[in-house]
Amino acid sequence: MAESTTTLRDLTTEFLQTEESIKLGGGPKAIERQHAKGRLTARERIDRLIDKGSAFQELGLWAAFNMYKEAGGAPGAGVVTGIGVVEGVRHMIIANDATVKAGAFFPMTCKKIIRAQTMAQMARLPLIYLVDSAGVFLPMQEDVFPDTDDFGRIFRNNAVMSAEGIPQISAIMGFCVAGGGYLPVLCDTLLMTEGSGLYLAGQALVKAAIGQDVSDEELGGAQMHAQISGTIDFREPDDESCIERLRSLVAKYPDRAVVVDAAERKRQHPHRDPEDIYSVFTDKPGQQYDVKEIISCIVDTGSRTVDGEQVLVPDFDEYKEEYGQSLVCGYAKIGGHACGIVANQGKLTERQMAGGKAGPSKSTNMPRVIYDDSADKAARFIMDCNQRKIPIVFLHDTTGFMVGRDSEQGGIIRSGAKMVNAMSNCVVPKIVVILGGSFGAGNYAMCGRAFDQFVAMAWPGSKCAVMGAGSATGTLAMIEERSRARKGEEIDEATHKAILDAVADSYNEQQDIRHGAARGWVDRIIEPHRTREELIASLDAANQGWDYARDLKTGVLQV
Repeated sequence: MAESTTTLRDLTTEFLQTEESIKLGGGPKAIERQHAKGRLTARERIDRLIDKGSAFQELGLWAAFNMYKEAGGAPGAGVVTGIGVVEGVRHMIIANDATVKAGAFFPMTCKKIIRAQTMAQMARLPLIYLVDSAGVFLPMQEDVFPDTDDFGRIFRNNAVMSAEGIPQISAIMGFCVAGGGYLPVLCDTLLMTEGSGLYLAGQALVKAAIGQDVSDEELGGAQMHAQISGTIDFREPDDESCIERLRSLVAKYPDRAVVVDAAERKRQHPHRDPEDIYSVFTDKPGQQYDVKEIISCIVDTGSRTVDGEQVLVPDFDEYKEEYGQSLVCGYAKIGGHACGIVANQGKLTERQMAGGKAGPSKSTNMPRVIYDDSADKAARFIMDCNQRKIPIVFLHDTTGFMVGRDSEQGGIIRSGAKMVNAMSNCVVPKIVVILGGSFGAGNYAMCGRAFDQFVAMAWPGSKCAVMGAGSATGTLAMIEERSRARKGEEIDEATHKAILDAVADSYNEQQDIRHGAARGWVDRIIEPHRTREELIASLDAANQGWDYARDLKTGVLQV
């Protein structure tokens, strides 16, 4: 037998050439089809996601090589996995390759993803999933669906790693259908681009199963999931914007700046002049304000790309922006510290309600009131902040939870209990600022004094009590009048007014924040324009020695 003259260098060159072919996925025409949809390929997405100048250590490139020939092959098993640096932190990245059979799952696709998850679990690497998949490759369903190293194991790993505190972010940048829909929804944070789809069954299956004619958008479009189902956390217009948001979210994990050095601190400044707080905020009856404008005076300045240009914006990524709008939640940087913010909204907001044949309906949320959808959102957000191990800042200005038939039937008590449970069991620092009012169960849900605050601050003129003075005064006056009437005392108009005035004076004194501060219910009454400085000082103190090793345990949640 003739001895081969092929050298190791020759083999290396040959292998590299084959790898370049594998990296083309479904080939040039499939790439063109992906671009025609306004979408990037899996590799283009990863190139934009990782830090410039860093290398992507790809894993499993050769998976499914020369397999599945009867199906036309599956280069790379239709998924790209590897380790890349995002915002200075190494992540395991898993990206469906939609140029290969629309990103369908072959048997080796499952095994490749499970291997990547196992490696991430070993090294506690955070995971980023870029989802663009048609689901299980049906002709091979018996080898994809049922076993311990098949499709379902991926979702099991999602849940287990979440419980272990390993961060997972998912971005749907195409289609995510059938059982595959559980992967992104089992992650800590979920993004979705316009034109993408997330649903258990497509149009044809829905028509066959229940005879319903429905569009892709109604079934599982980004707008629907942002406004009606509340399933996604961020809706982005396109791949580029989604990737930019991903990087912004990764930057808000705390590993990068638990202790902020002096040089870094000097580079940080508020997005908006803190003095603007005085012109933005109002506690006058019937007047409104947007708490996001207050937040912009507190958080650091960040940047976003708009129409190809960098513009300065508040370093605040709002969570579920279009859902549960009576509470504003989001990830922020304050003085370089990553943190979460939960804030009562001080203006009217609109709510999209699920509808029947007539389609979704709308309702209006009153300012400063916590509704059931907002409480659900906040509970989920609080749990994610604990998962990320970042402090939470609560900005109070609430009259409490919404009451009435519709609210009760919507599960306001259940939702409120969920929020209180999540907040009570926090293992991260909780910092409170009372901006306006902090009344009733709203005070509890927003981390009142009884709920292990790290620092509690309040603005001058703020109030804290079981309910607002108007409601309380009328109730207390009625109780007093009935007590006197039982004793035979006649309550004329003058007596009624005297009782009302006396009760009002007493109650106003008790709800005055100075009354609470005198009794140790708040730690500091602060100048509003110095709120940012006060929060930075509190975050500095909290992060210096806080034990972030504990895990969140909520016990039973009412769902």
